[in-house]
Amino acid sequence: MFEKIFMVLFLLTAVVLSLLVLIQRGRGGGLAGAFGGAGGSSAFGTKTADIFIKATAVLGGVFFLLAIVTAYMMRVDRQTTGPTVQPAEAPAPANPGTEAPAAPTPPKPGPL
Repeated sequence: MFEKIFMVLFLLTAVVLSLLVLIQRGRGGGLAGAFGGAGGSSAFGTKTADIFIKATAVLGGVFFLLAIVTAYMMRVDRQTTGPTVQPAEAPAPANPGTEAPAAPTPPKPGPL
């Protein structure tokens, strides 16, 4: 149950982090500038660029920690719930003295 909760949080963090990075104003103006907006620094006020940078750093850290925790939980879960049925062994041949016939050899090419 916890792995599902962490997986949902992980996916939500990834989506929000992606959108937050796309909103920010970069060298090319960011995604906000591409659609006619003024960019992250002036679209939401004058000091939002600093807030976006801090929020990106925090969400990046949360994403990193959630990735580690989710991977650890999935690894532990798979080890404890592994296969409980032992694989069946191959059946013994009916006549142990006989072997399977050899594959036929291809014919040798003759003179043309």
